[in-house]
Amino acid sequence: MIDLSVSRSRLWAVLVKEFIQMRRDRITFAMMLGVPIMQLLLFGFAINSDPKGLPTAIVDMDGGHYARAVTTAMETSGYFRFTDRPATLAEGEHLIASGEVLFLVTIPADLGARVDRGDEPQILVDADATDPAAASGALGALGTVAQRALTREKGEAAEVEALQKKQLSIVVHRRYNPEGVSQYNIVPGLLGVILQMTMVMMTAMGLTRETERGTMENLLAMPATPVEIMLGKILPFLGVGAVQVVVVLVAAKVLFAVPFVGSLTLLMASVLTFVLSLVLMGYFISTFARTQMQAMQLTFFFFLPSLMLSGFMFPFDGMPGWARTIGECFPLTHFLRIVRAVMLKGADLQAIAWEWSMLAVFIGLYAAIALTRFRQTLD
Repeated sequence: MIDLSVSRSRLWAVLVKEFIQMRRDRITFAMMLGVPIMQLLLFGFAINSDPKGLPTAIVDMDGGHYARAVTTAMETSGYFRFTDRPATLAEGEHLIASGEVLFLVTIPADLGARVDRGDEPQILVDADATDPAAASGALGALGTVAQRALTREKGEAAEVEALQKKQLSIVVHRRYNPEGVSQYNIVPGLLGVILQMTMVMMTAMGLTRETERGTMENLLAMPATPVEIMLGKILPFLGVGAVQVVVVLVAAKVLFAVPFVGSLTLLMASVLTFVLSLVLMGYFISTFARTQMQAMQLTFFFFLPSLMLSGFMFPFDGMPGWARTIGECFPLTHFLRIVRAVMLKGADLQAIAWEWSMLAVFIGLYAAIALTRFRQTLD
């Protein structure tokens, strides 16, 4: 029969033993405290389902007081943040194509004259609709905000009834995703998310497995340098990543009909750069972990904020400044911009040069730290 009796002394001994073991496993203890705090901060402060302060460029060909009233009203609404005032439409087109701004507002030269004549003036708004969630709220408020600004500027009552006179027409061009299909934004982003989740974890656990099983000594006894050991460990995972890329791209085309208007060669080169940064990140994690469970925990601790702050789940430009700064420190953030720009916008190398250079920085940084940590482990 099972003994169901409970001894306080024996129970206390078991509890003390568990607390001592928990204290020794610092990584697990840090995860127990760190993950809830991180989730609280991210969901409470960084995530915003109604993004505001979105970067906007304006080409003001009128320059009159009506144009200034509309511009001021747009800024006051909180949705638009005018970061650039290009002199020509060509400069504005470059800004929205490169992803530096989400909106390009063009005020025609005859705006003031048409308002004074009682005609229906027009304002043209080009919106980067690759992420429909980021643009929908701002575009929904734009018509009302601009109309009220003109009404007040003319000295009329700024009541809602006055807005029904159709004194202003907002012509919106939704670029790159005019139908607002969410799959066009999510599926290309999934390529980066899947690669990150698998590449970092498999690489981290691969080397940690050597330590946990006691075969690290055999590996170190080989006549190989730390660089050779690192390359031997990460190169097989590049092949696994290549298979995943093919599967995701084929599914994007066949199952979801995601348009691909850019260069496949450029995308493949970007994917290779991204995957290399991920496997080096996994190698770096493996130098801290002593067990496969610790490697998985550290991978999750890296994966969660990267997923939240990269712009995959929530609009990147809608997050506060401190969250965007942290988000820039993850390779996934830059890769998402690359894959969406190449697939949906047809971006060339010049348009994604900055994001590509940041991935190169991550490769050099992770490789240097991983090699340094590996040498310290050998000592």
